[in-house]
Amino acid sequence: MAEFKLISNNKKARHDYFIEDTYEAGLELFGTEVKSIRDGKASIKEAYAEIRNGEMFIIGMNITPYDHGNQFNKDPLRTRRLLLHKREIIKMEDLKARDGYTLVPLRLYINPRGLVKIEIAVAKGKKNYDKRETLAKKDAERNIQKALKNYNR
Repeated sequence: MAEFKLISNNKKARHDYFIEDTYEAGLELFGTEVKSIRDGKASIKEAYAEIRNGEMFIIGMNITPYDHGNQFNKDPLRTRRLLLHKREIIKMEDLKARDGYTLVPLRLYINPRGLVKIEIAVAKGKKNYDKRETLAKKDAERNIQKALKNYNR
């Protein structure tokens, strides 16, 4: 089985949020945007998703204009529609209706069939003490692994 090609990863999302549920969505793109994504020129670091009139959109995703696109290039920060099943959108809307939940993109990739996909998460924001706790756990785990590696020598 062929692997997917990772274009952009939102590492900060896992640091800033508790991830409750994830969904894979397609993107409604123009040709020059797809070519630019295939070149790896896209970023989801400042992006978020929003539901409007029963449709989901991604806002703040940056796709650098394609070098050879001339007049066919679109605005790099335009709002793009996400392609999801209606029942998935309704489920996410119900989860988002609870207080403190938001829709954040985790990663942008090209699947084995060559389609551009984005992974969207329903997430709840972490407090500062939660972030410190997560970092402390990671640090402790790293120290344990280091000690085990040195012990086995």
